[in-house]
Amino acid sequence: MAPWLQLLSLLGLLPGAAAAPAQPRAVSAEAWRQLSPELLASARFALEMFNRGRAAGTRVVLGAVRGRVRRAGQGSLYSLEATLEEPPCNDPMVCQLPVSKKTLLCSFEVLDELGKHVLLRKDCDPVDTKVPGLREPKAAGEPKSAFTQGSVVISSLSQPHPDNRNETFSPVFSLLNEDPLPQDLTVKMASIFRNFVITYNRTYESKEEAQWRLSIFVRNMVRAQKIQALDRGTAEYGVTKFSDLTEEEFRTIYLNPLLREEPGKMKQAKSVGDLAPPEWDWRSKGAVTKVKDQGMCGSCWAFSVTGNVEGQWFLNQGTLLSLSEQELLDCDKIDKACMGGLPSSAYSAIKNLGGLETEDDYSYRGHMQACNFSPEKAKVYINDSVELSQNEQKLAAWLAKRGPISVAINAFGMQFYRHGISRPLRPLCSPWLIDHAVLLVGYGNRSDVPFWAIKNSWGTDWGEKGYYYLHRGSGACGVNTMASSAVVD
Repeated sequence: MAPWLQLLSLLGLLPGAAAAPAQPRAVSAEAWRQLSPELLASARFALEMFNRGRAAGTRVVLGAVRGRVRRAGQGSLYSLEATLEEPPCNDPMVCQLPVSKKTLLCSFEVLDELGKHVLLRKDCDPVDTKVPGLREPKAAGEPKSAFTQGSVVISSLSQPHPDNRNETFSPVFSLLNEDPLPQDLTVKMASIFRNFVITYNRTYESKEEAQWRLSIFVRNMVRAQKIQALDRGTAEYGVTKFSDLTEEEFRTIYLNPLLREEPGKMKQAKSVGDLAPPEWDWRSKGAVTKVKDQGMCGSCWAFSVTGNVEGQWFLNQGTLLSLSEQELLDCDKIDKACMGGLPSSAYSAIKNLGGLETEDDYSYRGHMQACNFSPEKAKVYINDSVELSQNEQKLAAWLAKRGPISVAINAFGMQFYRHGISRPLRPLCSPWLIDHAVLLVGYGNRSDVPFWAIKNSWGTDWGEKGYYYLHRGSGACGVNTMASSAVVD
């Protein structure tokens, strides 16, 4: 048997292997008995971040912990569940009456890339009793925990935007609910999952982790089929490099919830008229750099803005330069690096800093570092930024005359997008719930279906060589709600 087949057989991924657990957290206590030093280091980092700013007498201590790790490139994402013990409050300067000790149940997402930790998510709720399935954070060789086997399921519901009253969500969302999966489906999908593991060079820490990822993969394929059935465009959904991620993991790592916040005020761009050519593509005209990869970092906002500035500089100065997103992650003090940002703030940061360095001079690392911007190395500057019309005909006219446009969209379905023109049902892809910044580089028609050509920042091994095609003219996924551009004179 080939070595990779032996490995997959060991991990139970070949057809006929034991079915994966239905719930991701229903993992035996034995699986978490020996906690790795890196898992403990991530848990202690999360604890340090939780305690930051707390007075000495009010800091929590780590009670019990368990977790999983996903690796990609030079980064590792740790998903942790932990109990935190708060001390009784007896300090009259802090609390008026003594209170008993409180236990918190927390979920953390910690990114470790090149030895630097970043806390991506923190959700904590008080609990009254010990939670089964977690174990005390003891290193290998230390006494075993008294915690017993069990499972914890932490869920959240996405609520529609309060202003979105005219859209009906419940009947459509019920079609995407997760029903129990038949046993034989998981077995049949194992060979497809095996190909996925090989294609995307996936490695998992344990047999339990591999089986859990298989169960996620199967549910994602069912979900992709449902999205496919509901799509009114020509898009195909299915296996992508994100197919072993839960929806929550995908949203946490790659999307940008800060886009739902109120953007900074920008001037309204002057209209260029409503007349637009029937099709346009700035890629064929030399105004677009190659597709980049934001990695395990919610920095789409920076890529969207640099793509726009690259185009503006080309159109006004005649040179196409690949510009530095890392400069924005490090030096834009308004936005939040890998935790998200707004294009309007990024434009202001570029203007205030005095320009952008090139990718070669200030290369991308995918996590926040100390600002290392040098005004002497800045190759590009901007004079201002403008907000564009929400009318898609006017957007097309502006794009054809003035260059690629920074926009924000609802990324519904993009986790499983393969190719074609996407047109999700409006309640599934509400314009109120935008969470991903991208770059409009062109538009046209395929078989009489109008589309926007969108440059994404998830690498060329996603979508159509890194590009996404979205229906044009229907306000699909909010593509017209946050359009903007830098101004280069």
